[in-house]
Amino acid sequence: MKKLHILLLISSSLLASGCGEKEEPGIPTPVFDARPEYVDFYHTAWEQAKAHIKYQPGLVQPLYMDEGFRDEAIWIWDSEFMVLFCKYAPKVFPGIQTLDNFYYTLHGNAGSPLSVWHPDNPPFFAWVENDYYKFTGDKAHIKELISEKQFLQKHFELFNTMKPGTEFPFPICNIGIAVEYKGVGYNWNSWQSGMDNTPRKREMPLFWVDAISQQALSALYISRLARVAGDKAVEQEYKDKYEDLKNKVNRYYWDEEDGCYYDIREGDLSRTHILTPASFWPMLAEIPSQEQAEAMVRFALQDDKLGGAVPWTSVARDDVDFDPDGNYWRGSMWLPTAYMGIKALEKYGFFEQADSTAEAILEHMWQTYSQYEPHTIWECYNPTKPEPASKVTSASTRVKSVKADFCGWSALGPISLFIENVLGFYDVDAPTATVRWNLHQSCRHGIEKLSFGNTVTDILYEDGVVTVKTNRPYTLYINGTRYAIHRGKNRIHPAK
Repeated sequence: MKKLHILLLISSSLLASGCGEKEEPGIPTPVFDARPEYVDFYHTAWEQAKAHIKYQPGLVQPLYMDEGFRDEAIWIWDSEFMVLFCKYAPKVFPGIQTLDNFYYTLHGNAGSPLSVWHPDNPPFFAWVENDYYKFTGDKAHIKELISEKQFLQKHFELFNTMKPGTEFPFPICNIGIAVEYKGVGYNWNSWQSGMDNTPRKREMPLFWVDAISQQALSALYISRLARVAGDKAVEQEYKDKYEDLKNKVNRYYWDEEDGCYYDIREGDLSRTHILTPASFWPMLAEIPSQEQAEAMVRFALQDDKLGGAVPWTSVARDDVDFDPDGNYWRGSMWLPTAYMGIKALEKYGFFEQADSTAEAILEHMWQTYSQYEPHTIWECYNPTKPEPASKVTSASTRVKSVKADFCGWSALGPISLFIENVLGFYDVDAPTATVRWNLHQSCRHGIEKLSFGNTVTDILYEDGVVTVKTNRPYTLYINGTRYAIHRGKNRIHPAK
């Protein structure tokens, strides 16, 4: 279990500090002269995220990241995604520690004073644990997860064995469990999948493409983390599970004509052809071939699909249920699924599409922040104009009822997408002491106080020269070219 003694002290200090600070202890500082407002927006996201650090006596980890929706509940998939920006400040923000409140409650008989709202929320702990490991190099944490507590394996098996009617010795949402594994795939429901009012529901009962792909993703990363832990038996076991799920996804969920993965109907296993970002979970799980991935990009990122001025809409723009004002999961742009899709593109080398869609999203968030009152970061965004998304209530009244100050997973835009795709630092790996930089901006830009493992570095591009300062040596790849970085100050003239 990750200890919080230092974290408590630092976080308490942060929470007591005033807003508007441009430099925070333990948080990297981006540089982007072309759009300094993005840097301000980045700091705004961290400021809002501070308010999501909560203390709840009785939790395994009482200091945790709250998703910002219900004070009496915690959500698995919100918490998973929050790790993916908290990784930039692991000594300050308790992203990874938050996951212990699920591990020990679901798999350690710890109990919980808060509801685990949907135990069958998307099950991709292993993916975010791997990302955290790449930033910290904390092998002891991985050994605890894999070899000592076996939390990741236990959760994989729990998702396979839960079904409607499954009960737990702690409070959960009153609508209960929806997931049920039936060999070819998983029955599920919209609320448990996280996509509450998704148009995918109109074809139920379904086998959900995201459920089986998220399990494949988990098996893939459990296998890789088992290798880190030195557990060859678990590594091979989950490699085999991954291959089995990969084969099923390609056999049943791939549509050759469209070049895309879809949900399939339970009755005849036919594909629904309802396109949402859920179709990209297989790509994140490294399931398609390179040729299949290229077909997906050609098809799914068209302007009338998931592309356009505001990309990664929650359903294709040409779908009959697409709502130009968003209506929650019927058109809104959501940061978690956008981030997932962008990371999926990177897996197959589609950096131009990943970076351009990330920059479009950040620009849309910034325009909404600057033009719409209150000036804040929202739960989800209107897909056609710089506003928060609308939501149709049960009385068919259209209201702007999505949550404000949602950092929360919406911090993935101003923090993670900004660093990884706009600035281009798309891969940081403490165990191999490596940073990979897709240098594609021409202005003065870079990052200061980037931490990974025991390394703290500044990387800055200006007028054709890269200057690097570091307390420890590491390897920097700039557009694929390798540079050995020495302790102290380094100057590089990167190849064009």
